[in-house]
Amino acid sequence: MFDPDDLEAIREGHEDWKDDTFGPTVERFGERKEQFTTDTGGQEVDPLYTPADIADLDYDEDIGFPGESPYTRGVYSTMHRGRLWTMRQYAGMGTASETNERFNYLMDEGQTGLSMAFDLPTQMGYDSDSAMAEGEVGKSGVAIDSLNDMETVFEGIPLDEVSTSMTINAPASVLLAMYIAVGDRQGVDREELRGTIQNDILKEYIARNTYIFPPEPSMRIITDIFEFCAAEVPNFNTISISGYHIREAGATAAQEIAFTLADGVEYVEAAIDAGLDVDEFAPQLSFFFNAHNNILEEVAKFRAARRMWYRIMEERFDAEKPASKQLKFHTQTAGSTLTAQQVENNVVRVAYQALAAVLGGTQSLHTNGKDEALSLPTEKSVRTALRTQQILAHESGAADTIDPLAGSYYVESLTDELENEAFDILDDIDDRGGMRKAVESGWVQGEIQDVAFERQREIETGERIIVGVNEYQVDEDPKEDIEEVSEEEQQQQKERVQAIRDDRDQAAVDDALADLKAAAEGDENVMPYIVDAVKAYATTGEICNAMRDVFGEYRAGV
Repeated sequence: MFDPDDLEAIREGHEDWKDDTFGPTVERFGERKEQFTTDTGGQEVDPLYTPADIADLDYDEDIGFPGESPYTRGVYSTMHRGRLWTMRQYAGMGTASETNERFNYLMDEGQTGLSMAFDLPTQMGYDSDSAMAEGEVGKSGVAIDSLNDMETVFEGIPLDEVSTSMTINAPASVLLAMYIAVGDRQGVDREELRGTIQNDILKEYIARNTYIFPPEPSMRIITDIFEFCAAEVPNFNTISISGYHIREAGATAAQEIAFTLADGVEYVEAAIDAGLDVDEFAPQLSFFFNAHNNILEEVAKFRAARRMWYRIMEERFDAEKPASKQLKFHTQTAGSTLTAQQVENNVVRVAYQALAAVLGGTQSLHTNGKDEALSLPTEKSVRTALRTQQILAHESGAADTIDPLAGSYYVESLTDELENEAFDILDDIDDRGGMRKAVESGWVQGEIQDVAFERQREIETGERIIVGVNEYQVDEDPKEDIEEVSEEEQQQQKERVQAIRDDRDQAAVDDALADLKAAAEGDENVMPYIVDAVKAYATTGEICNAMRDVFGEYRAGV
């Protein structure tokens, strides 16, 4: 991009600057650190970047224009000048009625998309009155035991007017079926349903462990969802391939990119092996990334991920539709960076992380509440988190031009470094037989654990400063107003699911579950049968148990 003679003059000037200006100052006064690195320690940060650091970049091949390949600068031509990102505040309160109240509150406050959190029993495919659910009902999100709960959550909320993201994985097929059933009951054409299910089971084996079935049948269910939605619910994103939880577990930025895209490759290959055409399902794939504190590293990460996915889909899978090669992603600010100490500091952390996501070109964004290190966020803290996005959108100017950090010698250089490192990791994964085998062997988990261990060591020794935790501490009363789910509310949910069982047509439930098991035992797509079971008011646990009987349960290391 630069004249060779100019580059040589810049290199010479850079050396003179280091010898005559920078060097003597450092020799006299020193620097804050012996070595500067990016937030996760992957890349050394030089004191100064110049055009020489990006001399090998080709503008058309590596950067390009927004809405055009390789999509480094964004997947849409107008990006946030045309339409702001979807503002999605993650919410799910103990009971379905409480969640409905929170959704309506957030929409009244200006939220533009819904994001649904589920409690652990629902995530694991258990009903609230199961022994496995004891003490956990409604605690990390809403309990959804049957279609009745889903109907309550969306009472008065027209599904043709909102986009809904559901953070659900192992039983994603069941919750998606419930959402479709609510839309059917509202009279909404299935083509008008918009939103995303997370549905990323490989990430569960890597980082979260809320899995149910072994990898092979889990992948079969996912490809069934791809096929069903391509025909029935074409505007619903069938998977949100999630680097968020991988980063929360301790991964570096480069690992977050590589492991997330490797999961994506595995899903694409599984779908193609199942007989699907890449251009039929790939446009419905979406991604989910973390936004950490190092603003420039995060911006470079998002840009590198877009460019890499374009190259993967173009070169590896011969995708033809532009939409098949565009990496569209949701971002959530980093829960692992929130501290219980001096919780007000979390407002600042979240604001910087949100800025990184917007500068990096996110399609939707969740900003954490300041108190999420303690509990589910209160109304006040979730309003502040939403206001953070609104101030960023309307007052900061960050959304007024597209990819504003493009051309920064540092950001372009770091984008390139992250891409190269992430592709090296992808090559290593391919050598190990692909992502599924790398996960089943425990290699991916071990790589992340090594980084997490080192990071914790740095915090404990003071090498890595966490404001309010190991530096700048104060004596404070840690008490905060927090959201809690009472034992009474948990008992009411148990009684609610039993009442559903008492009032439904049990013969219809039995027939629907028998049909589902037969489909699971064969090679039919299971989704139509799950929708039928949901509409008969079979419970989440009953539907998952029907598939457990066929597929079995996964036990790590067994």
